[in-house]
Formats: sequence, structure tokens, C-alpha cells
Amino acid sequence: MAKLERKIIWLSVFAVAMAYVESAVVVYLRQLYYPNNLLVIFPPEVLAKIALPIELGREAATVVMILGVALLAERGFTRVFAAFVYLFGLWDIFYYVWLKVFIGWPVRWLEWDILFLIPWVWLGPWLAPVAIAFLFVIWGGVVLVSGAAYRFNRIDGTLLISGAILALAAFLQTGFSLLLEQGVEGFQHYEPGRFWWGLFLAGYLLMAAGLGRVLKNKPPR
Repeated sequence: MAKLERKIIWLSVFAVAMAYVESAVVVYLRQLYYPNNLLVIFPPEVLAKIALPIELGREAATVVMILGVALLAERGFTRVFAAFVYLFGLWDIFYYVWLKVFIGWPVRWLEWDILFLIPWVWLGPWLAPVAIAFLFVIWGGVVLVSGAAYRFNRIDGTLLISGAILALAAFLQTGFSLLLEQGVEGFQHYEPGRFWWGLFLAGYLLMAAGLGRVLKNKPPR
């Protein structure tokens, strides 16, 4: 087996295994804070009960571990970035796969989730971050498998960053609005409402355009 193929396989194994650990932790949290029904997490009373600094540290540590593996696996900005998004995307996808295996959640395609906590609570349908994760896995996989020296230029980077900001705004707007209007206590009664799909899709398309341009402008070997 070629060295590159082994690398891709082990990066994939790491991401899937790490997703198993993450989903197992979430199952335990649900058993602790939602013992009557593991499939219902709204209103998200857990946000007022968990040790928030520890949880923030756990999420930050997850990102650090993924970045560390990417840095060990590859060299050069574009290939390290490709390894990072490939790992992150596969981890995110299998996080939901394992939750489905463990407890049968998510139940619906557009079911909402508490997606992330840094810098503040990300809320939205689980399908939205998974769509980004698929984009990351496909793009990152193409770059990693190829031997070409892909590079970002200013336009590529601007499109990607602008799209990421719009998608992030769609995830954060609910949490920030609730915080400003009602404070942390507002989450104890919050039920999912309208998600800014238009803003998210605009961001997603910009991200896809930026990443696609990198692949389109493939330099000669």
C-alpha cells in the first residue's frame, strides 16, 4: 500500500474514532441532564447547569488535537489546511452517525442541535454543519490524494473567509440575540425557531466557490 494511501486511511480512522469518543461524552451528558428523554434537548437547560469553562476547554482541546494531527501529517499551508478540514469534516459527520447508532438521534433531518460553544452558543439544524463537513471532506480529500502543489490566492481566501463569516453568523445569531435580550436564563425556555437559511446558503456557496477555485487553478506538476 502506498504511503499516501496509508496516511489517508489513518487520518480517516483517527477522525472516526475521535467522533466515537465525542459522541459517547454527549450521550453521558444527556443521560445526566436529560434522563427522562435523551432525544429531546430543547429547551437547553444544560447550558445553565454544565461547568461551562470545562466544556469550552474540551471543545478547544478537540480543535487542538485535530490541528496537531494535521500538522504531523502534512507540510505546507494548503496541505495542512486540507488535512485539518478533512479530519474536522469526517469527525463532525461521524459524530452524528455514532449518536444515531447509540441513541437513535437525530430523529429528523432538520432537528436542531447545540452545535458548538466557542465563542458563544451555536444553534441550528444539525444538517447545516454536516453540509459544510461534506464540503470539507471532499475538498480536503482531493487535495490530500493529489500530488499537485495547490495554493490559495487572495480571491480564493477572501471568498472562503467571507463565506465562513456568513455561515458563522447564521449559527450564532440566535444565541447572541437571546443573550442580549434575556441573558443566560433565556436558554432555559428557548425552543428552536427560524434558522437563517438564506444567510447560511450564501456563506456555503462562497466557501464552495473559494475552495473550488483552488482546485480549478491546479498548477502544473
